[in-house]
Amino acid sequence: MATFQTLPGFREFYPEDFARRNHIFRLWRQTAGTFGFAEYDAPVLEPLELYKAKSGDEIEAQLFNFIDKGGREVALRPEMTPTVCRLVGSKANALKRPIKWFSIAEFYRYERAQKGRQRAFFQFNADIFGEPGPEAEIELIATLVQCFRSFGLTEQDFYVRLSDRNLWFYFLEALGLDDERVRVMLSAIDKQDFARYDEKFGPRDERLKAAIETFLHVRSLAALETAHAGYSNPKLAARFADWKKLLGGLEAMGLGPCIGVDLSVVRGLAYYTGFVFEAFDRKGELRALAGGGRYDDLVEKLGGPALPAVGFAIGDVTTGLLLEARGLMPNFVQAPDVYCVIGGEKERLEAFADIHALRSAGFRVDYPLKEVAFGKQFKAAAESGAKLALIYGGDELAKGVVKLRDLTQRTEMDVPRAQIASTVRNFFTGA
Repeated sequence: MATFQTLPGFREFYPEDFARRNHIFRLWRQTAGTFGFAEYDAPVLEPLELYKAKSGDEIEAQLFNFIDKGGREVALRPEMTPTVCRLVGSKANALKRPIKWFSIAEFYRYERAQKGRQRAFFQFNADIFGEPGPEAEIELIATLVQCFRSFGLTEQDFYVRLSDRNLWFYFLEALGLDDERVRVMLSAIDKQDFARYDEKFGPRDERLKAAIETFLHVRSLAALETAHAGYSNPKLAARFADWKKLLGGLEAMGLGPCIGVDLSVVRGLAYYTGFVFEAFDRKGELRALAGGGRYDDLVEKLGGPALPAVGFAIGDVTTGLLLEARGLMPNFVQAPDVYCVIGGEKERLEAFADIHALRSAGFRVDYPLKEVAFGKQFKAAAESGAKLALIYGGDELAKGVVKLRDLTQRTEMDVPRAQIASTVRNFFTGA
């Protein structure tokens, strides 16, 4: 008989794994709620053309795409940005600005599975639409930082590298590069490979090399001011004011230790139009933890109105690996609150009413599904992790009571049947 295995790059979630995943999702949702983001969801299957419109035909190599039974070219979503732009764009006039949405969803990319990257993965996505200034970046980067801090991570564990594609455009324009050269240069900077630029436009002169090298090594606001001071492009000065507002806002929130200026981050996706940022493990043991930036033209490009936007995504795979590495992933015990030890069939029917009442009150209650010897039941109760055992014996029921055993303190008491729910509640609330 054939043995079926999970497809490469896909994951199964056994109960303990599922509990860990839910822990991550719960804190993501909690953070989004405290920052005022509203949750949404969308189809997992989208028209292939949606991704081509955003990223071009080359995106197909990374997709799980096919022709559906209606003859349509479709793809499993590889990311959420095109979808949320479509959703917001279709109802933009009816939505109150700023629009602050988040989602937790599964995505699929046909890539080689490796540490920190799978073919099926979950992401937390947060986006703000309708705010063109750096105020949106302040709010969004603060959300990103809190997404990590909520797990107990600190600036010793992660940091956010902040850069700016607009600043690079203005700087390279001041150096005499036209639009085509700027775009090819940004791609070369992203890949740290300037051969393509040199092959297309000829070798860079020493002045251009030195200027770019200086910019690449900027790591502070003061260094940034020095680096652009000698260039005449007036857009640079205006952009520096946006940098001061952004970093000043984050500093005022107490987030300065988590933020670093790093102009080597340009993020290769061409739709980014301004500030871009990535979160990294301080020890450098993992791939990027999160990434995002401003994409002011994408809603309009995908058929909606002109609408400024900025967003980021965090992956569950790298987040889980970081929490495990720092010892911050809890051990989840799937234990009942109460285990019922039951005599014969008559006692079982008596116990069922109490079991159902306790479950209806929100307590997690377990019992042997079939009649088992008392000794084995007590062993099962101890191994279950329950803190209380309710013992339904013939003698106790004849007196209208149930024996309650504290499995931690190893003490017992008789409880009238009518008082079982209140006694259990008092035990767990400490009343």
